[in-house]
Amino acid sequence: MYERIRSIVGAELARLGAGDVDFAVEWPAELAHGDFATNAAMAAAKSLGKAPREIAEALVPALKEALGADAARVVVAGPGFVNITLSAAAVSRELEGAIAAGKAWGMSTLHRGERVLVEYSCPNPFKEMHIGHLMSTVIGESVARIFAASGATVLKDSYGGDVGPHVAKTLWALRKKGVTEPATVREVGDAYTHGSRAYEESEEVKKEIDALNVELYTVLAAEQAAHTEAQRELFDLWRKGRDAALAGFRDIYKVLDTSFDYFIFESETTPIGLTVVRDGLAQGIFEESEGAVIYRGEKKGLHTLVFITSRGTPTYETKDVGLAFLKEEKMPNDRSYILTGAEQIGHFKVFLAALEDIAPLVAQKTKHIPHGLLQLATGKMSSREGNVITAKQLIEDVMERAGERNEDPVVAEQVAIGALKYMILRSAPGGNIIFDPEKSLSLEGDSGPYLQYATVRAVSIIASADALGTAPEAPDEVYDIARLITRFPDVVLKAQALEAPHVIAQYLTQLAGEWNSFYAQERILGGEHEAYKLALARAFVTTMQNGLALLGIPAPERM
Repeated sequence: MYERIRSIVGAELARLGAGDVDFAVEWPAELAHGDFATNAAMAAAKSLGKAPREIAEALVPALKEALGADAARVVVAGPGFVNITLSAAAVSRELEGAIAAGKAWGMSTLHRGERVLVEYSCPNPFKEMHIGHLMSTVIGESVARIFAASGATVLKDSYGGDVGPHVAKTLWALRKKGVTEPATVREVGDAYTHGSRAYEESEEVKKEIDALNVELYTVLAAEQAAHTEAQRELFDLWRKGRDAALAGFRDIYKVLDTSFDYFIFESETTPIGLTVVRDGLAQGIFEESEGAVIYRGEKKGLHTLVFITSRGTPTYETKDVGLAFLKEEKMPNDRSYILTGAEQIGHFKVFLAALEDIAPLVAQKTKHIPHGLLQLATGKMSSREGNVITAKQLIEDVMERAGERNEDPVVAEQVAIGALKYMILRSAPGGNIIFDPEKSLSLEGDSGPYLQYATVRAVSIIASADALGTAPEAPDEVYDIARLITRFPDVVLKAQALEAPHVIAQYLTQLAGEWNSFYAQERILGGEHEAYKLALARAFVTTMQNGLALLGIPAPERM
């Protein structure tokens, strides 16, 4: 209906002589004001040289005629808005469509034929996954699902730093402890913390770790068959440490219902990036400075960054250049999204500026989506200091709290994951989040369990009914919840256009609130218009389950 209204308004503006005017079709803040509203008259006023209300009054008959029986009311409001209220028949038809579509309700074919690559999570092996990575994991998974809902073929990858100073610190500490067979991600993470502290406290240790960092790059660049015994021992320790970390990450991904098509590592992208940057140096894209290779970002209003250090080792920027080229080889795509913390905004601006000079078409289709920090009451935490709250610890804590309220361990896990994900997804991706475990588990509203419980309540009513009709006679007055349900497909399209899952999270919260009001005020079973109300409940459940699935939030069968 949204696109239909846009088309009608656009055609009428063109007839009036303002076909190039940009206007909006939105949902009124209050359901009492209608199902849709457009500011087209105000947007076209300057172009047409007329008062907004005069233009709005010309739009009203055009909309009435084109919408016909689907519109109960089309009126001018305020300074020149046009509000459209759908008829009871049109709303009922949408509800019937929701029920008939089932899991396809809210899905579209807008991006069918496109290949969309979404990179997210990206924890570094040789560290434990911390709560910051939960932000990227939860948001990225939802973004990927939303694009898939628009018909796109979605590829998901996670990129990890398995070479660099943090790896050298971990390997140095494992060697000092005499560990040759690291078995768990916790053991690897503890070694990183130990190595980081030693690096800061001792100049001698700093030199040892820096030398080990250079040595590891040399070992990884060489053929394994040519390794000396010492190089082979270093390579084996590196491989086992990485494998132990990845096993821990996969356990967390399983709980979060997240999976990836590709895991890519810096050890793969480094040689590609070094070759491309050195070629760019010869072309004048980069320049040498005090033995390092740098990119002068100032020419594009940015800042200078080092791409290859004076020791000959690559920085993150060079590795990301290699990653961009590796993606083109392994995962050809039409659009590429990268989700990371907001602290990397500066890095990505310079990286994408350099990539634009090297491979402009690749840069144009690549977009960085930053997210804020996930904090507890203690504030920001640092893995260098060893006081970081790991993702595993936070998930287990929320599960334990959920288990105190739900005897069934399966339900407790579903509620805990719903609580955690909702708190991350309810706000726009760029903002910081203060996570309150108790508030996240509340059934009183603005929480994942609130959405889950509203859905469970509706499911139980449907299960108690003797019979269900798919096209029952509707009452004369349209319930607000019915009007709200019809918005779902457009909500999904809006979330996709903005690359913002919070649009769906906020909509579902409003929808659950309307359902609870409807449930409290109306007698569903045995009441007037029972068949219609049951059909409404079915449409509500379908909408909630599909919306929760796009957020990656489980829909329990009972609570």
